Amino acid sequence: MRESKQSHAILRINDTGEAGLIELLKFMYSNKLEATTAPAVLDVLMVADKFDVVSCMRYCSRLLRNLTMTPESVLVYLDLPSTVLMAEAFKPLTIAAKQFYAVHFKDITKFRDEILSLPLAGVEVIIASDDLQVMSENTVYGFVLQWARAQYSKRVDRRKIIMTRLAKFIRYPYLTHRILTHLLTCKEFDPKFAQKVVAEAISFKAEVPYKPQTYIRDEKPNLDRRFVERAYTYRPIKMVEFQQPRPRCVVYLELKRDLCSSLFTSGVVVCSVPFNFGGQLFYLKAQRYMDDFGLFLVIVEEAGAFVFDYEFAIRYSKPTQEFVSKFKRSYRSTVGKAVWSLFLFAIPWTLIEEDSVYFIDDFYHLRVELTHML
Repeated sequence: MRESKQSHAILRINDTGEAGLIELLKFMYSNKLEATTAPAVLDVLMVADKFDVVSCMRYCSRLLRNLTMTPESVLVYLDLPSTVLMAEAFKPLTIAAKQFYAVHFKDITKFRDEILSLPLAGVEVIIASDDLQVMSENTVYGFVLQWARAQYSKRVDRRKIIMTRLAKFIRYPYLTHRILTHLLTCKEFDPKFAQKVVAEAISFKAEVPYKPQTYIRDEKPNLDRRFVERAYTYRPIKMVEFQQPRPRCVVYLELKRDLCSSLFTSGVVVCSVPFNFGGQLFYLKAQRYMDDFGLFLVIVEEAGAFVFDYEFAIRYSKPTQEFVSKFKRSYRSTVGKAVWSLFLFAIPWTLIEEDSVYFIDDFYHLRVELTHML
């Protein structure tokens, strides 16, 4: 206690801190607290922080961790002064509170209305979580804008809160090209920052299939986790487009071994995020195909006649870990259709084993190349 070094100490307290101070004095003589409820323990904690009684802060933190947490109580913890939140004795409670909040609100769509009304401290914890369950990172980007617009009427205030507190939690490399384009002109983001993260995201999408860990390894710990993939419903893709000599796009999809294995027993269909090429919307789909693991290219909202070549390739673990083309075909459409699936490839489930040549570091690497022929 810092006052113990003074020959004469004067304690000034207000009415609201008296009970906490009395409890603190009792603790200093008995190493115990009579307070058992969260509000009472918090009162003691605040007084202990004021007078730098670390042993009492640690004791209060342990008591609060053992009490039943609720979304309301967690918000109280997260809204404490920074001196308390950053204190070494309080860190275990801070970590536990953030974990509870992230788990409780991990389905951002299910709790959307409730989350939109939360204060900033709660929103930060939710969108920082690696385990956030969303269809794609587009959902997180849209939510940040929606929350900021609901909380702050002035654009200058929205930009300030987004740029200083929320922007670092968005995983820009996993945004689709459409949303990255929107980001470049979004008034709530600083233009220089937007240009930087968009360029970084495009580079990531182009290079990761060949060097899957380069960016993540170069990241500074505790800075942010924008290169770490969340638990997306739609699987992220990497896409590179070319205009010469013909319009062409190359799409990369990576699937984990355990996800591929689960398709056989669960019957679940795994889809990539949609991508646009030649005015048409596409996505890749993996599912059980009879007794094999099957991959399909799906055309959505086919507007009219068009022709394109499509080539499918797999990256083998042996001998060189290069992509090997499996086939190349053409597709011609003359009549508009809502949805159309093109079968790409199938492998027996028995080949999804530990020593399978189809997996590199437990990932199944796929590449689809589309070339517009009209």
